[in-house]
Amino acid sequence: MASIRIAATGDLQPGEAKIVDAGGRELALFNVGGTYHALDNACCHRGGPLGDGELRDGVVACPWHGWEFEVATGSCKAPDPSARVQGYPVRVDGGDVLVELDG
Repeated sequence: MASIRIAATGDLQPGEAKIVDAGGRELALFNVGGTYHALDNACCHRGGPLGDGELRDGVVACPWHGWEFEVATGSCKAPDPSARVQGYPVRVDGGDVLVELDG
């Protein structure tokens, strides 16, 4: 797995989300109470930008149609519990936020 720096810890306050580039792959990065999570930025419904969505209690709502995903797992909470968005392991090294990508 390749580790890619996607942000500094100070770039994202708890409760915030942002869109980041991870080696040419667009990801949504979330800070939930100081723990960082990364998902594919495209909602599996119609491709809405999850990094622009509203984050509440570890769940992001897609800004286009309101589909809700748990940021820790990528699992859809509503309206389709069988849906999922790809998630990626994230770790903090010093002041850097790193994501692990295959390859």
